[in-house]
Amino acid sequence: MAVKDTPEEWQVTGTRTPFEGKKTGVRSDDVVMPDGSTATRDYQVHPGSVAVLALDDEGRVLVLRQYRHPVRHKLWELPAGLLDVPGENPLHAAQRELYEEAHVKAEDWRVLVDLYTSPGGSDEAVRVFLAQGLSAAEGERFEAVGEEADMELARVPVGDLVRGALAGELHNTCLVAGVLALTAARAGDGLDALRPAEAPWPARPFEA
Repeated sequence: MAVKDTPEEWQVTGTRTPFEGKKTGVRSDDVVMPDGSTATRDYQVHPGSVAVLALDDEGRVLVLRQYRHPVRHKLWELPAGLLDVPGENPLHAAQRELYEEAHVKAEDWRVLVDLYTSPGGSDEAVRVFLAQGLSAAEGERFEAVGEEADMELARVPVGDLVRGALAGELHNTCLVAGVLALTAARAGDGLDALRPAEAPWPARPFEA
């Protein structure tokens, strides 16, 4: 049997949206179980996200330190953001986030890894890109406001991030998955074997 996730949809006999916010909401579905019973599943409805593992010529990853209120922590993270427009091209969104959060552009883009952040409680899908050939972006820096106003920026060697993840010192999903995927890709078929930046993404279909 191939170890591969496959799409499947169980019967839903009723659905409600008890909360709908600006970007995300909560949905309650009545789902028919394999034994014929019905169970209610509450989950966050999310537009999807992109993240960027930006790797410079010295083998360092561009990371940001940002306060995250739900977990009461300042977390080191990859540049990332929401897919604000339905059907938005994820590569374009990733390029925008790298510019806005780090004022950096990249020449080479590839898909590093796709993931669901918390499939038991959210339908959020994230595509993590690998960006190489970094340089400073032209024009004025994007003005950070709100929770991003005191955001810190650093470039950290890949090995330090891997050690931090395995030591339980780094917790952001995209950062941990990204640096471990990068390490695995390097040890396997190499970065040139990664999927192209415009590879299909069934979880969040988009137009080229």
